[in-house]
This record gives sequence, structure tokens and C-alpha cells, in this order.
Amino acid sequence: MAGAKSQPDLFPEPGLPAGTTVINDRCLLRTEHDFRIVLVSGIVLLQYATDDRMAEAYAMVSLVQQGWADQKDVARAFGTSARSVRRYQRRFEVGGLAALGQTGGYPARRPRLPRSREQLVRRLKGQGLATREIARRLGVTPKAVRNHLKRLGFPERTSEQLLLPGGDPNLSAFPAASATNGPETLPSPGGPPLAAAGADDEPTPVSCDTDPADRRGDRLLAYLGVLDDAAPLFRSGPRVPHAGVLLALPALVASGVFLTARQIYGTLGPAFYGLRTTLVALLLMALLRIKRPEALKEHAPGDLGRVLGLDRAPEVKTVRRKLRRLAAVGRAATFGRALAHTRVADRGAVMGFRSIDGHVRVYHGQRTLPKAHVARMRLAMPATTDYWVNDARGDPLFVVTAEANAGLVKMLPELLAEVRTLVGPRRVTVVFDRGGYSPKLFLQLLAGGFDLLTYRKGRSRRVARAHFTRHEAVLDGCKVVYLLADQGVRLLGGKLRLRQVPRLAENGHQTPILTSRRDLPAGEVAFRMFERWRQENFFKYLREEYALDALVDYTVVPDDPAREVPNPKRRALTARLQEARAAFALLTAEYGAAALLNPEHARPTMRGFKIAHGQLAARLRNAFDRITALEQARAAAPARIPVREAVETAVVKLAPERNLLTNLLKMVAYQAESDLLHRVAPHYKRTMDEGRTLIQAAVASPADLEVTPEELRISIEPLSSPHRTRAIAALCDDLNTRPVLFPGSRLRLRYGIALRPKRTIS
Repeated sequence: MAGAKSQPDLFPEPGLPAGTTVINDRCLLRTEHDFRIVLVSGIVLLQYATDDRMAEAYAMVSLVQQGWADQKDVARAFGTSARSVRRYQRRFEVGGLAALGQTGGYPARRPRLPRSREQLVRRLKGQGLATREIARRLGVTPKAVRNHLKRLGFPERTSEQLLLPGGDPNLSAFPAASATNGPETLPSPGGPPLAAAGADDEPTPVSCDTDPADRRGDRLLAYLGVLDDAAPLFRSGPRVPHAGVLLALPALVASGVFLTARQIYGTLGPAFYGLRTTLVALLLMALLRIKRPEALKEHAPGDLGRVLGLDRAPEVKTVRRKLRRLAAVGRAATFGRALAHTRVADRGAVMGFRSIDGHVRVYHGQRTLPKAHVARMRLAMPATTDYWVNDARGDPLFVVTAEANAGLVKMLPELLAEVRTLVGPRRVTVVFDRGGYSPKLFLQLLAGGFDLLTYRKGRSRRVARAHFTRHEAVLDGCKVVYLLADQGVRLLGGKLRLRQVPRLAENGHQTPILTSRRDLPAGEVAFRMFERWRQENFFKYLREEYALDALVDYTVVPDDPAREVPNPKRRALTARLQEARAAFALLTAEYGAAALLNPEHARPTMRGFKIAHGQLAARLRNAFDRITALEQARAAAPARIPVREAVETAVVKLAPERNLLTNLLKMVAYQAESDLLHRVAPHYKRTMDEGRTLIQAAVASPADLEVTPEELRISIEPLSSPHRTRAIAALCDDLNTRPVLFPGSRLRLRYGIALRPKRTIS
């Protein structure tokens, strides 16, 4: 009825008290009068006066280091930056609570730019040098040079775009001309590559083409050697296939993959598909589930090119050639290490627990390669083994290819040396399975400042059922219930003392867990150990969705011929010895049965029995002599020999660079997908079950593209149901709060959902 009052809700949602700030789903920050209270799951964690800056810094550090919140959530709630939170963490780790009271000001021992350098800075900038080059020459940071230029009155960069004569503003993707240097001009064919300063001093290429569908001009410049990367040039259009994949670009840019690649690889030389374009293409291919370069044959190059800002995407031969060129540089390990440093700096809150495990990729070629045990096939096959290090959420951090399929016991020290360079002096708990079980190795880990969490291997004494107690807890949003015991154990004759937490299953099976962490509750120890299956799920997901098992490169390179391997002759002797012992056991059983059934009235003496069974006794003696001879031959054979003596062909191994590089790119794509999943989680109830499916659907969706002089607007098609569309709409709003530029351009990305008129049935 018109004018009638709406009925009030029977169960209104309770609101938060005034002065309350939500940090995340577990933590709140409440301000009352002149005091602040930090609440975790309804329990007061800290309280302090609002003007006590040292206590406030300690509150931020405590929330991050204890794992209650990540750096970004804490920075948002306390009104600061994630960089400041990391600075407080470093101060607290080095100097304790007193270091948090450090006053502001310019950091000590950091080089300043003296006033006497003003004329030098003016001259270098007038010569057209980039800010980073000026900083390198003066020995200071680029930020110091930018601030100095600002004081000198140099104009700041703008977001406007440059148009060539006759160009359409809706088709432009060019940077603004500098007010000090005049309008942009094309260089001569023998000059340097076309480039202009982009965001954060990233070189932004300039295009001489005005039609995004016809890039013949840029291809000619690349052929002449004056262009090292094509500028992204977009055109507006409805329902562009696969344009939803642009949702992942903010996460990809935040990963630092483009900046890191430029610092490590530099450039691919004169090319239309340069380093940046190649990386963007490979990463978006992975997110679109184009699992191998050969799969590009199944997609229209023009459609994929529109997503990249090109007239057509690179095809199979081009992608292979670019990967081969990057692999020839030999810097994949350095590239992965730099990406890991960026990831640790961005997600320090989930780095307290590290899962380490190996993944075997089977080789089906014709070469003789080392074998590895493939658990899912339950046999040994020629393969390569990659060891992955994942964080507490199961997301990958870095990957290392093992030499000759080395075991986890041998690889752990090398992997943990990399981890130490990433996290610094912080104590980290390493989680691994029985493949890394070695009490001697445990002593090394503890001495190196690491804690361990693993299963106990081998037989151990069963714990009486009366010692098990029920443990219930809610950890990482999951309710867990375990029957656990808690006891101390001694290994290596008492030299190593660890904590053992056995778990009792419903069928009576006991799973003993070993750890050096005595500060954790028993329930959390079991939870963290069993959460190692997140890494196994990660391997399964990447095998199915990203073709992790695929070998991109079957090229072989020479291997160390002096590398020792198990002696195949000794292995053959061991097999023959086992057969001889089995045959001897059968003869012994037959002889014993004959003695048991011997009729005493016919052969009352042992002599008579031996005469009657002389042939069987002779076979027994021959079998025993054969066992003795085989044992002597095996004892004389060395257990390990150089690999050159074990194989008749050349000693080779798979070239690791290209396979490692593709692993790293798949890792970055998966990380971007995970970041989108964490962003959409507050807006989608079934994130744990369907979150990645939702992200995949959005990424594969078509979208409308609208190009303005300053923005690239991506309007994604509505999904299959309204609640899924609302979740992606909320994700778009979240991404728009901190817009980023499309790599290689000045176009800010802006996301939304395409509005379609409702269809009516007449």
C-alpha cells in the first residue's frame, strides 16, 4: 500500500560501536577517549594511549608477527603505509622495543644529495638523462633526485597522452611530451629505440602507427633495429574475447615481474615483441589456460592481440624463439630470487611457516637421464625434480631444480640458505614430509636458526590410548578436532631432543609428528603439519590447470661425468642375491618337510635319511655356495661409481633454463590468481569451494574495451548468476581504489561490469 511504513527487520544486524575500525575478520581496533584497544577474536591483545607512538608501532608489529593480520590490513587500519609497517618490523627485530621509539628524520648513513650538485643535476637533466641514470652517477637514490628536481622547479610527469598528427584520441596510447624538451619526434633509423619516460621511470615506447589494427609502421621500425618493444595501442570495442584476463594485471604489476625482468634481462634487442610484451603475453596465456606455446594454434591471433594492445599476438615460433633467447642469458635463478624477495616484502605475515616438497616431471625423450621415483605412478622413471617452497597459505614462493634428482635431505640445506637470504634473521618453521627425515639434518637446521615440523619416520613405540586428549580449535577460519598426545623424545643417543605429538585416528592408527616448536599448542602443531597438503593440492592444481608437468625444452646439455651414481652392477648382484636366498629358503623348507615326514621304521637313522635325500642335499649345498659367492662379489663391487662408467652414451642432463623460466612465469600467474581470490573472498561466501572457479570464469569472460586519453576501461560481461556477478563487481571496485597503468603505456586500468539491457518476452 502506498504511504505505508515498511516493516522493521525482526533480526537486525548488530552494528559496530562508534570508534571501531575493522582490521580483518578476526581483529578490531577500538578507540575510546584517549585510549586504543586491539581486539583479536574478542580478546584484548594490547591497549595503549593514542599519543603513544611507540606502543602503536608495537601493536602493528605484534599483529603481523603473530600472524593475526597481514601488513596491508594493519597499515590500512592504523592509517599508515605497508612500507612503514615493514620498517617497524625491521627496527623491532634489530633493536627490540626501544628501537620503535626512534625519532623521525632523514635516515642515518644514507647518502644525501648536496646543494652543490644543483648545476650538475640541471646539466644532466638537460641532456635528457633519466632520473635513475642521474641517481646512479651521483650515488644516491632516484627518489632523492626526483625531490631535488622538484625543488629546482622541473615539472612533474603528467598522465596526458601524445597524439601523432591525424591521430584519434580514442586510439592513442602515447606518453605526454616533456614541456622542457618540446614535442616528441621520431628518431632516425640509426638512432636509439623509441622510448619515453613512464611511471616510476619505466621506459614507455612510442608508436608511429595510428590504427591499432595495422602496426606495419612499428614492425618496420623493429626490422630496421630502432624499436625494441611495441607500444600497447588499444581500440574500443564490445565483447572482446578473453578481455576479462586484464583483471589480473594489477596483481601482476604488484608482483614486480616486469620491473624485475627489465633489471635482470635488460632487453631482447630490436624486436616488435620485446621483453615486456613477451612477458605480458606469456603470463596472460597462463591465466587463460593456454598451457603450451603449441596451444596458440587454437586461438585467433587477432583476438589475443586486442587484449595485449597489438594487432596480433605472437605465434608459436615467436614464443619459442623468445623463450630460447631468454634462456640463453642464463639468469632464470636470479630472476626467481628477485621475485621471491618482492613477494616476501609484500606478504611478510604468512612467511612464518614454509612448506618444502619436490615435484617430479617425467621425461619421455630418447636420452638417458637420471631416474626419480614418481609417487603417483609408483615407479622410477627418467625425470627432473623441482623443489618448491610455499608459504603458510600454500602459495608458491620460489622453485629450484635439483641436480640429478637429489633427495630432499640433500636439497634442504641449499633451499634453506635461499630462505635465509629472503627473510633475514627471522626464525622460520620448515614443514616437510618423511622424505626429509634425518636426525643429523635436524641438528643442522636447529643450529641454522630454523624450526622443523615433520612426520616421524620408521617404527616408534605406540602411545597408550589413555594419554590422548581431545583438542578443538579454530585456526585460519577452520574448525579442527584432533585426538592428540604430547611428549618429548630423544634421538641420536640423547643429542637431539624434540617434541612429539602423535595423532590418533578413528581406526586406531597413530601418526607421530615431530617438531622443535614448544610454544605452539598441540592442536596447532597437528593443524600446521596436515596443512602441508595445501602444497600437494597446489601441485595437483598446477598439473591440471597450468600443465606443470609439461617440459618446454627437451634440449640436453653436458653433465658432470664425475658425478657419482649407484653402481648398476652392484644393483644387479643384489637382485641375483635375493633370488638365490629365496631359492635356498624353498629348498630348506622342502628338506625340513621331508625330515618331518620321514618314516622311522624304514629309515631310523640320520645316515639313512641323508642317503635317501642325497640329491636334495646336494641342491641345498649348491644354493648355499651360490649365496656365498654372490655375497663376496657384491662386497667387492663399489657402492657408487662415476656416472661415466655407468652409461655407454654421453653424460647429459636437460637444459634447465627454459623449464625453470616457464615454472617461474606459471608461479607468478598462480600468485596473481591467488591475490584475486583473497580480494574476492569477503564478497563471495563459497570462496573455499568455488573461489578459483569464479576467478577462472571472470578471467575467461569477454569484456567491452573503451579507450580514453587517460584510461582503458574494461567492462566485463555478467557471469552465469547474479551473486557471482556481484562478487566480481565488488572485486572491480576494489581494484579501482588503487588503479595501475597498463605495462608500457600511460593508460590507467578501470574495471566494471557491462550493463546490458534486460530482454523482455512479448
